[in-house]
Amino acid sequence: MRRGGYLRSPVLSAIAVPERFMGIALISFAFFSFSGLDATAKYLGQTLPAEQIVWMRFLTHVVFAVLLFRVWRIPGALRSDRWPLQILRSMFLLGSTVFNFFAVRHLQLAETVSIMFAAPFVVTALAGPLLNEWAGFRRWMAIIVGFIGVLVVTRPGLGGLNWAALLSVCSMTCYALYALTTRMLAHSESPVGMLIISAVVATLAITPFGLAAWTAPGDLWTWTLLLSTGAWGCIGHFALIRAHVLAPAPVLAPFMYIQILWMSGLGYLVFDDVPGPFTVLGAAIVVSSGLYILYRERKISRGEVHADGGL
Repeated sequence: MRRGGYLRSPVLSAIAVPERFMGIALISFAFFSFSGLDATAKYLGQTLPAEQIVWMRFLTHVVFAVLLFRVWRIPGALRSDRWPLQILRSMFLLGSTVFNFFAVRHLQLAETVSIMFAAPFVVTALAGPLLNEWAGFRRWMAIIVGFIGVLVVTRPGLGGLNWAALLSVCSMTCYALYALTTRMLAHSESPVGMLIISAVVATLAITPFGLAAWTAPGDLWTWTLLLSTGAWGCIGHFALIRAHVLAPAPVLAPFMYIQILWMSGLGYLVFDDVPGPFTVLGAAIVVSSGLYILYRERKISRGEVHADGGL
């Protein structure tokens, strides 16, 4: 008998633990897929326009998603009562992708992901006025420290900040707004519907620019990589959705930071990029601040501390 007055079921425990491990494995794979998408975009950016890569990324995403989820078998899969917010969310995702694909042409993958890790800080800061989820003093301190980490990576005023770094910051900001609008829709819209609607809206919006910039790929390898962009994105989002079905969000959240390993590894293997000391230091600051915010939110959700009290 546990202190709470109920018996612990060994059967339920045996089921829950493997599901959590599977959730962790899936979210790790999801962020590997997103890293593969960025690495592919960076590689293709050496010979193809970014607008074309973005267009194919979303167009092929739609095709893969429709086939993967068998949308024709899901009644009302694409039905929504909140189309203005759906479209706004989709445009934030498109903006994040466009800014990111331009940025990765000139920055190391480790640099872009270090800046992208600041998105949870923007979400936490804006969740107060937009969602009435106000951050306490300690989380605000973590947000400030996290942004200091971003400044260490970008190094404004020290010869490190350039227009590519600013594009990466814009990508991060758009992604944070995309995450916020996702939270606004999460309780009323289906995950599959949001996944496909965002890709369809983004495809329609970027199509004129993708066609205008179209450059025929020179060989089969380039065609394969171009078509794979949608697969990376779709499979990554599918793994992310499945991970959250199998394991609680507080368990999964810290594993988003495994992406720094995937991005650094792909950057070294594919582009021979070695992260510099400022990137490593800034990434460490950002990751530490992000983990502290996750720790605080977990304690608050459990009722262990008030939003403004405790460590």
